[in-house]
Amino acid sequence: MLRWLIGRKIDAFEDHYGYDASYLRTLLAADPRAAMAMGRVSALGGYRRDVPLAPWFAARVTAAMLADCGPCTQLVVDMAREAGVDDAVLLAVVAGDDEALPDDVAVAARFARAVTARSTDLDDLRAEVLRRWGRRGLASLAFGVAVAAVYPTVKAALGHAQVCTRVRVGEVDVAPAAA
Repeated sequence: MLRWLIGRKIDAFEDHYGYDASYLRTLLAADPRAAMAMGRVSALGGYRRDVPLAPWFAARVTAAMLADCGPCTQLVVDMAREAGVDDAVLLAVVAGDDEALPDDVAVAARFARAVTARSTDLDDLRAEVLRRWGRRGLASLAFGVAVAAVYPTVKAALGHAQVCTRVRVGEVDVAPAAA
């Protein structure tokens, strides 16, 4: 019964986003609790406090591109669009064009890149995130960046990773900057 219920949730997710969640079916076949654990990862990644929507998604999209420039990035872009993030902002994030971004969105994207690369400007960017959005905002971006890497990593480990692809934002295809 539990497998059936989780399977139905996976079906609904795939239908809603046009996303291949076969890696979740692999987990479900192994153990329903494994599939449920991935659901908890999703909840962690969904934590957002004190950060506006566009910067929060910018960090998630940027981190997803750095971990996987294919279907996972497309999924986060689709979720951002569904939540109301402007297509022009998403196009600039995917293209890595910080100059075309509002300042707060550019800070979040740069923060995600710095965290992923463990770059020397991470301390300065962290201080800027704290100044703008406080500790809950920092936690929000930290979780979003970290979780963006979990899905492609699990998919690759299970044999479900795909090659890099172009990302569609509305009616426009764009090559991810990480590609």
